[in-house]
Amino acid sequence: MSDLTLTANIDSPDDFYADLLDIHEGHSKEESEAINARLILILANHIGNRDVLKQALAAAVS
Repeated sequence: MSDLTLTANIDSPDDFYADLLDIHEGHSKEESEAINARLILILANHIGNRDVLKQALAAAVS
């Protein structure tokens, strides 16, 4: 079983955050929510491990 990584693990996290904000530039709230939903599904597909995804869901609501 794999474990969810909750410690910093992104190269240049501030740059990633800026990129994330940039993709929302000029979009309505509804469009931004759709972008976020698609991003979540893309990343979940990339992870692919159901146990890790369940851990991520639990971490998101705690």
